[in-house]
Amino acid sequence: MLSDDEVEGFIRDGYVVVGTAFDDATAAGCRAAVWAVLAAHGIAADDPATWTQPAVRVPCPEGPAFDAIADAPALVDACDRLIGAGRWRRLDGAGGDVPVRFRSEQWPGDTGYHIEGTWWGGDEYWTSVTSPGRGLTALILFGDVGPDEAPTRLVVGSHRFAAPVLAAAGPLGMGGAAAADRLQPSVLCRQVVHATGHAGDIYLCHPFLVHSSTWPHRGRRPRMMSQPRINAPDGFRIDGTDPSPVAQAIVLGLASAP
Repeated sequence: MLSDDEVEGFIRDGYVVVGTAFDDATAAGCRAAVWAVLAAHGIAADDPATWTQPAVRVPCPEGPAFDAIADAPALVDACDRLIGAGRWRRLDGAGGDVPVRFRSEQWPGDTGYHIEGTWWGGDEYWTSVTSPGRGLTALILFGDVGPDEAPTRLVVGSHRFAAPVLAAAGPLGMGGAAAADRLQPSVLCRQVVHATGHAGDIYLCHPFLVHSSTWPHRGRRPRMMSQPRINAPDGFRIDGTDPSPVAQAIVLGLASAP
């Protein structure tokens, strides 16, 4: 179970780390399944000479290891605490896609700041201030990720500043990159943390947390993780009556808007 301090940190900072949410054997099974998919692209686990691209994005495979992550008690308990029991849907496996990043100085082309969306708006994925369809964004580490291995960059506390921007867009919402672009530059100059950790760790991020990929990758290991949404179909109430920490952070952000 998340502690009260961890929940308060999530409301304030926009993320919480669920450490060792699944075991090493499960993580190894996930990596093996991803390598099997990469083999179809001519990329072999035992041949670094085939690791020629800075990043390769593949659909997250299916199988028992990924189902074990979806049912991990630590993940289930954390989602119940942050969203509310009965308000979110179980992951379909580990969900989402897997951006695999390899050692490279080459720009991968996907390093812009953005907020994750839920529906396709014609140019990018969009969201609105009630976040229908996305309760959290999960960063699921299938392998160890160090500071040299292109970890995801999270802008601490940015979710609260994003809420007024999305509110101004009305119920139709806006694109995730466009929302980040409309933030004051000072928001993007806030403290950042990097999603480093060990295989089995899961970062749970507020749906409005601004983040980006990083480069270059100068580590030895390819970085493997999935980044699914935790689906909250009905979104959140922002009139102060929603007790979930996700909604509380949105309300605090709206209240602090100039």
